[in-house]
Amino acid sequence: MKKKFSFLTLLLSLAATAQDVSTASVQSSAENTAYNKWSVEINGGLTKPITTLSKGYTSSDFNFAHGDLGARYMLNPKFGIKLDFGFDKFSEQDNTPSFSSTYLRTSFQGVVNLGRALNFETFTNSFGLLFHSGLGGSYLTSKNDNVDDYMLNGILGLTGQVLLSNRIALTADLTGILHGKQNANFDATSAAPAKAVGGVIINVTAGLTFYLGKNEKHADWIPEKTISDDLEKRLSLLEKSLLDSDKDGVADLYDLEPNSIAGVAVNTKGQSIDHNQNGVPDELESYLDKTYGKKGDSVPSNNNIEELINAGYVNVYFDSNSSKPTSTSLSGVGFIVKYLQSNPSKSVDVIGYADEIGSSSFNTELSRKRAEAVKEIAVKSGIDASRLNVIANGEDASVDKNSKEARQIVRRVSFKVK
Repeated sequence: MKKKFSFLTLLLSLAATAQDVSTASVQSSAENTAYNKWSVEINGGLTKPITTLSKGYTSSDFNFAHGDLGARYMLNPKFGIKLDFGFDKFSEQDNTPSFSSTYLRTSFQGVVNLGRALNFETFTNSFGLLFHSGLGGSYLTSKNDNVDDYMLNGILGLTGQVLLSNRIALTADLTGILHGKQNANFDATSAAPAKAVGGVIINVTAGLTFYLGKNEKHADWIPEKTISDDLEKRLSLLEKSLLDSDKDGVADLYDLEPNSIAGVAVNTKGQSIDHNQNGVPDELESYLDKTYGKKGDSVPSNNNIEELINAGYVNVYFDSNSSKPTSTSLSGVGFIVKYLQSNPSKSVDVIGYADEIGSSSFNTELSRKRAEAVKEIAVKSGIDASRLNVIANGEDASVDKNSKEARQIVRRVSFKVK
């Protein structure tokens, strides 16, 4: 049953991890990746219609009459989307027929952060590059010629970035716009040639990008490896969580009692089963009852029981530098509990010891903690705390401290009946 539960735990954990990895790779939630996603872009600069113009009409090489405003959202450090609006004013070149037309457009675009895709962060943290492309609609008008032309457009461009602060970046952009279903030339004085794809406009602009959000940096400037490192840390944490420190068949990730006694039955949350809530696992308590008799049973007919306790025949043992009784020696606590339950007028000294490894002050404190731990188990088993007197005897120097086995014998708690 324990093996099946561990296998199920592993499957659920791996599924959860796969979902997290997928989410981080495609969507990367702000709380997990800790970067801002929204930005507002303002640009202004030069514009020039390349085609289509009426015969004899020529536009200025570049009209200083372009502006656009955009809002961008990054799905992750490499990919995003944006919606923008543009304004252009076209006029004639010197010594050519005069005209004046106004051009408005909007477009929905996808954005690729080439700086992150090409790992710019390996050589610079201040310069970036964005590619953007999409589709939209355009409107051309001229008051003098009463033109109202609605068109479709395809747009693509390249934006260079210079990071001024975590909130602002300076940008320079080169964008081309291709139009379809164009009925009037850009000078708005005559009809455009009848073809599916028409005029082209070039914009050269400079501007600012303002980053919005509560985090320190924007996705434009977050290296992709930061997310990889985050995922590696989370996977490492998951691997550690899948360990079963107390070998009870429940992974530490789901174990509410990760230090349960070895060999004692636990529930699906890794907690020792203790139906009567007396602090002693049922499986261990059952063993103690069989060994020493249930509460209310008469004490074994041995007049020397008290003498045996006082002579040190009943002990609780501990591992090195530990104040948690070994599971195999808890029967000693059970013996004292049964004795005190059957002899309500008696009390005992709970005497802690340590071996000679370490400083004397440390070992004295360790012996006290061991005695306190045994007392706590006895109290949880129904013995009044006033009947248990803790004594810290510190180091027991009666054995060869160079012997591992001998040191195990003196790392103990003994009892003295009063």
